[in-house]
Amino acid sequence: MRYDIAIIGTGPAGVSAAITAKIRGKNVLLLGSAALSPKITKAHRIDNYPGLPGVTGAELAEHLRGHLAALEISVTEAQVGAVYAMGDWFGLQAGEEMLEARAVIAATGVVQGKLLAGEDEFLGRGVSYCATCDGRFYKGKTVAVIGQSAESPAEAEYLAEIAQNVLYFPTGGGTPSARDNITVINEKPTEIIGGKAVTGLRTEKALYGAACVFVLRDAVMPDKLFPGAETDGVHLKVDNEMRTNIPGLFACGDVAGKPYQYIKAAGQGNIAALSAVGYLRELDNNQ
Repeated sequence: MRYDIAIIGTGPAGVSAAITAKIRGKNVLLLGSAALSPKITKAHRIDNYPGLPGVTGAELAEHLRGHLAALEISVTEAQVGAVYAMGDWFGLQAGEEMLEARAVIAATGVVQGKLLAGEDEFLGRGVSYCATCDGRFYKGKTVAVIGQSAESPAEAEYLAEIAQNVLYFPTGGGTPSARDNITVINEKPTEIIGGKAVTGLRTEKALYGAACVFVLRDAVMPDKLFPGAETDGVHLKVDNEMRTNIPGLFACGDVAGKPYQYIKAAGQGNIAALSAVGYLRELDNNQ
């Protein structure tokens, strides 16, 4: 099935984009966490969201979920590893599945902190951002997982069913359930090492052999997630209509630049959806 618009991210930007696109009659695929962005739910108090003075993050998330439910917009909890422009449509790699959409709106948030030494160098040669996408390539081998997202423990447990051993380094995403072939190592990773491919992960205390290092964050660097897209550091470059340099790819919220504000994200989500609707109209008129 090819959707009209795929939206990646369930923060205020992604939810706003999904609502606008659905109201405009488009077939929407909303990808992300059904619990919505952890950044929202952890917010103590939000004072500048119109109509909701002094709202807590948990309360705002409940309002957003209620709006999605009222419009019968479901959330698909699939991790997108890469988005490929295929001309007048896009392929979204989600685990072993390739999803299709005519337009894509990125509302992915931003990567916090610097990349690990060796992370960029070995991407595709033993560094991966998606366990369900690439885990099958490391059957019977030792892999390392740097767990920074809420989904990291579940991803590690999935890898434990494939790999011989899983070395798990919790850096903010919790720990997986106890298994014979999962070793939790409470040391800070500092460098990914290798030659033609990854051979291990160095921490502040030791060196561990591994055929692959899975770096599991809440967000992936935009130039990795959207090959060919122009970036400015951790942000996608957009114009005033939220368009990127790739036709049919739009961005909103934190990934589109500062300020990192919920109300700004929601407004940009609305603009991105309207721009995507206009883009689809042009496509149809030119056929």
